[in-house]
Amino acid sequence: MQIRFDDRVALVTGAAQGIGRAIALALAEAGARVHLADIDEAGVQATAKEIGATGHAADLGSPEAAQALVREIVATDGRLDLLVHAAGGVRGQVGRAIEEISEGDWRVIFAANVDAAFFLAQAAAPAMKQAGYGRIVTISSGAGLRPSLTGIQAYASAKHALVGLTKQLAWEFGPHGITVNSVAPGFVRSNPASERQWQSYGPEGQKRLVESIHTRRLGTPDDIANATLFFLSEQAGWISGQVLSVDGGRS
Repeated sequence: MQIRFDDRVALVTGAAQGIGRAIALALAEAGARVHLADIDEAGVQATAKEIGATGHAADLGSPEAAQALVREIVATDGRLDLLVHAAGGVRGQVGRAIEEISEGDWRVIFAANVDAAFFLAQAAAPAMKQAGYGRIVTISSGAGLRPSLTGIQAYASAKHALVGLTKQLAWEFGPHGITVNSVAPGFVRSNPASERQWQSYGPEGQKRLVESIHTRRLGTPDDIANATLFFLSEQAGWISGQVLSVDGGRS
């Protein structure tokens, strides 16, 4: 089965590094015209230059920012076919007791992981509905299906909310030729935050984590990109509202 995206226009958020970057690179290699978005301006522009894509520096936690980004893409390329929301993460937070969590700590993680996904889908809906075609993939987490290894209450709650949003959008968008699915990665050493978490486990904790995975290895950004490209493909046209755990069998 060959997956190609020739003449398709794609937007990948969180694309400056890690999983988002791997997805953007795979899409570009498969023929898509790719737009990258990330809050890290230097990083997203460097990645865009390297893979021959268009970079956009944007904080997508507001509807205005999401609308402006989608308008720019549609003005440039005439449409938006594929949307991958890979931005999010823990925003520098670590696991703490609930009594220590401020309102700001809670809300910043929801803004990155859930608000941005909602606002982007809202912004992309008119163009996709008009075309009668669209593919949306959210990058959730195993933390959206069970308690999180990070110990971060807001992160686990936000990823659970992202899974719920994915399923609801699949129902709403389905009649318009738009599928909405989610990839839920297991532990992937893909960015500074996940690397800090990995190091915090120490040798014994790292060994226990790997031994809890059926395949006895951690995932890679390419593992997540491969699953994402399937959901984006023509071959997945009758799949919607699904969450695919890509975690080496740990779930």
